[in-house]
Order: sequence, then structure tokens, then C-alpha cells
Amino acid sequence: MKRESPAAQRNREPIAEALAPLLPPRGTVLEVASGSGEHAVHLARRFPHLLWQPSDPDGEARASIALYVKEAGLPNLRPPVALDAAGDAPFPPADAVLCINMIHIAPWEACEGLLRKAPGGSLFLYSPFVRDGVPTAPSNIAFDADLRARDPRWGVRRLEDVAALAAQHGWGPPAVTGMPANNLLVAFRR
Repeated sequence: MKRESPAAQRNREPIAEALAPLLPPRGTVLEVASGSGEHAVHLARRFPHLLWQPSDPDGEARASIALYVKEAGLPNLRPPVALDAAGDAPFPPADAVLCINMIHIAPWEACEGLLRKAPGGSLFLYSPFVRDGVPTAPSNIAFDADLRARDPRWGVRRLEDVAALAAQHGWGPPAVTGMPANNLLVAFRR
């Protein structure tokens, strides 16, 4: 069954705009935790010079992604692969990695695995974050409380914690782009 995400429909174009100057000129982009598949189709269509590889650990999500891929019929959009950032399996080769709205709706181990295993020279995270010295939006405080009530291992992450972990795995300092709805696009380079 094809899933639909109103959030993906709202944020896909702002994400594409922010990624446009950051993505490599050619190569493969691995999307980790592709969810419904809507971002993968939109971004593959928007960036035809890149090969887009969606992934998700959840079989139902992969089924939705596969339906979107088939319907889109884009030559640069591959079928989804099973990939669990928190698992032991390595990531497939890629020139860049994109992860949209996963690190706060997953255990910290998923963020650790993502930062440790991400191939290529660029890693892009789209998510709400808490930042030291920057007032946190009330909506993100409420969202964090809701996430932690659903699963205490989840929650809006501190950007400084993510950046410190990224540095341990060879990533440079983050370049941060403010996004709508109190989210950030965070770019790491090797």
C-alpha cells in the first residue's frame, strides 16, 4: 500500500532547494529511512543527474517506496533496499547520504550507526534539533515530550551531540541551514 505523508508533501521542495547547492554534481545519493518514498521520487525528479537509492528497515515502508518508484518510472531512481542504520550490515556505496526525519524517531543507536557507516563525502540530516545557546521553539519542546512519551529512546537531538559524534567518525563541522517548521538541514563533509 502506498503511504502518504502530509509533512513530506510540505517539506519536499524546501529540502530540495536547500540541497541544490550542496549535492555532488554526479553519483549516487543513498537516502536512509526513506519512509513513504515521496521524498525519493521528488528528489530524483528534481536532480536527474544523480542516481537515487532509497532504503528503509521496515518492509511496509519499502513496499510503499516500491510503488512510488514504479509509478514514477524515473531512470535515476532505484528500487528500495532494506537498510537498518542501527544494525551491523554496512551501507551500500554512495557519494552522498541523506536522512530525513529519522534521528529523532529512532533510538540513539540509529544515529550512531548512520554517522559511523555513511559512505561518501557528504551527509545531510533534516530534522528538528536543540542547539546550545539558541532558544528552542515551543513546538519542538512539545514534539520532544510527545516522542519521549511514545518511546523514551526517541527525542529531538542536541545538534552539539550529533556534531561531536560525527567528528568521531571523520566528519567535519556541520553547516546548518534553517528550514520551515523549526527544522534544520545539517550538512557534514569528509
